[in-house]
Amino acid sequence: MNEQVALQAADSAFKQSTLPTRDVVLRYKDMVYSIALTHTRTRQDADDVFQEVFLVYHRKNPVFSSEELRKAWLITTTVNCARQQTSSSWAKKVVPLYDQQLSSSEVSDDFSFANALQDEIFQAMRELPGIYRTVLHLFYFEDMSVDSIAQVLEIAPGTVRVQLSRGRAQMKTLLKGANSDE
Repeated sequence: MNEQVALQAADSAFKQSTLPTRDVVLRYKDMVYSIALTHTRTRQDADDVFQEVFLVYHRKNPVFSSEELRKAWLITTTVNCARQQTSSSWAKKVVPLYDQQLSSSEVSDDFSFANALQDEIFQAMRELPGIYRTVLHLFYFEDMSVDSIAQVLEIAPGTVRVQLSRGRAQMKTLLKGANSDE
């Protein structure tokens, strides 16, 4: 009985304490930026998505019953903002003066993963279609389960599994090609 009372007290304390935007940005900045960069493929677009996600968070000031729900909301919002960014009519009509896709060394000026292998995988992942990039990133970089990814992206778990399988197959081809060039 005492455990149940303690859990209820912890839940009510969490519900009453909404995190300030600054704390949320500090806690989730790397996750949001890496998802945005994975989806948009350019630092400039990722910066725009990053800013938009936290602006929406600040304006809405949502209250969550758990930290997992906050994380899921941020992932969903990031993916949606990135989709809007890359599918806008303006983005489709713009022709860059130079190749905006960055090498891993250019990305690492502001952002890097835990190790060189993750940087190499991230670089290869950027070559994949968006449908595979998102699920691969969430699965491997954010350590999300298939069911969690399905819930966040609002697709069936079977669809996530198929996208992971196809994305892995394409990644394998890309990574083999990159290693044979050396």
